[in-house]
Amino acid sequence: MDAIVAEHRIGIIMHGVTGRMGTNQHLIRSILAIRADGGVRLASGDRVMPDPILVGRNADKLARLAASHGVERWTTDLTAALADPGDTVFFDAGTTQMRPQVLAQAIAAGKHVYCEKPIATTLDQALDVARLAEQAGLKNGVVMDKLFLPGLLKLAMLRDAGFFGRMLSVRCEFGYWVFEGDLQPSQRPSWNYRTEDGGGIILDMLCHWRYVLDNLFGTVESVSCLGATHIPERIDESGKPYTATADDAAYTAFQLDGGIIVTINSSWATRVYRDDLVVFQVDGTHGSAVAGLSSCRAQPRIATPRPVWNPDERQTHDFRADWQVVPDTQVYPNGFRNQWEEFLRHVVDDTPWQYSLREGAKGLQLVNAAFDSWRQRRWIDMPQLPD
Repeated sequence: MDAIVAEHRIGIIMHGVTGRMGTNQHLIRSILAIRADGGVRLASGDRVMPDPILVGRNADKLARLAASHGVERWTTDLTAALADPGDTVFFDAGTTQMRPQVLAQAIAAGKHVYCEKPIATTLDQALDVARLAEQAGLKNGVVMDKLFLPGLLKLAMLRDAGFFGRMLSVRCEFGYWVFEGDLQPSQRPSWNYRTEDGGGIILDMLCHWRYVLDNLFGTVESVSCLGATHIPERIDESGKPYTATADDAAYTAFQLDGGIIVTINSSWATRVYRDDLVVFQVDGTHGSAVAGLSSCRAQPRIATPRPVWNPDERQTHDFRADWQVVPDTQVYPNGFRNQWEEFLRHVVDDTPWQYSLREGAKGLQLVNAAFDSWRQRRWIDMPQLPD
C-alpha cells in the first residue's frame, strides 16, 4: 500500500512581483506552476504547497495581477504582511535600492528571506544584510538563475566528465541592442540607465558573472574592467529625453584560480550576430565547448581540424560543422522554478543550500572592484570576503 502523502502549506510574502521578471519568472512560472503541479515533493514523499501573498505599493496593479492568476491574497501593507506568523518566507523582486531595507525588515520579523540580485547597491549593504540573516539563524538565499540554464548545465556536465582536460580560457559575449526610445520604444526601463536610480550594466550583470565563474570555472582572483556609456541620451516611458548617467557596456577580463583567463563583453549597445543573447566558449587542452542559454556544442581534441592561415584565398571550410551537439539527456525545468524548489526544500527539510546572501554579496564585491579598475585603469585583486 502506498504511503499517505501529507501536504504542508508554506506562506510566502512576494514583494515587488508586479514587474516583468517578478510576474513572469517568479510568480507565474515558479510559484503558480509549482502549485498547479501539486507542490514541491520532499524526500519523505510529502509535499510543500506554497501559498503566496502579493505585496507592493500599487493596489490596482496588485488587484489585477492577483485576479488574473487566481491568487487570493494581496496587500499594500508590508508591515502587516510581515506580522502574520502564518507566512514564514519573504521574497523580494523590487528595486535594488530598496532591497537591503526590506530584507532587514523581513529578517527582523523572523522570516526566511530569498531575493533577486543584486542584493544591494554596495558591498557594505550586502554584507550587513547577510550578517543579519546569519545572526538570526534564518534560511536565506539569492536567485542565481543562470546556473540552472540548460546550456550552462551541459557545460558543467562536460567539466565534471573531464572533457576539457586543463581548462585554459573562457570567452563570453552578452547583450543586444536596447532601443533608445525614439524610433522604437525601449525594451528596458529608463532607470536602468541612471546611476542615481541603481542602473548600469556593471551593477546588473557582473553580479551574474561572479556566481557563474565561481561555480562553473574557478574562483575569481582579479579583474580588469573598462565601462562605457555608448548612448548618452535616451527617451523615457513618458516620451521625454533624459541623460543616461549609467554605463551601458562593460569590457571585462578576469583571472581565475588555476590560471584560467576569462573575457566577458556585456553590452546593451550591440547587435546580435551569434547563436544566442549570451554565448560562452570554453577552451581546454582536451576539448572546447560553446554554449548559449539552451544549446551546447563541443569539439574534442581528436576531432579538432588543422586550420592553415592563408589570407590570399577565400575560406571555404565550414568550421561550425566540426562541432558536435551535446544532446538533451534530461528534462530541463525552468531555472527560476528549479531554484525555488531547492530553496523551499532547504527551508522545510534543511537540505543543502549554497546560494546564500553571503554568496550574493560576492557579486557586489566584484562590482566594486570593476568600478575601481575602470577608474584607476588597472587590475584589482579580489580578497576573501570579511566575516
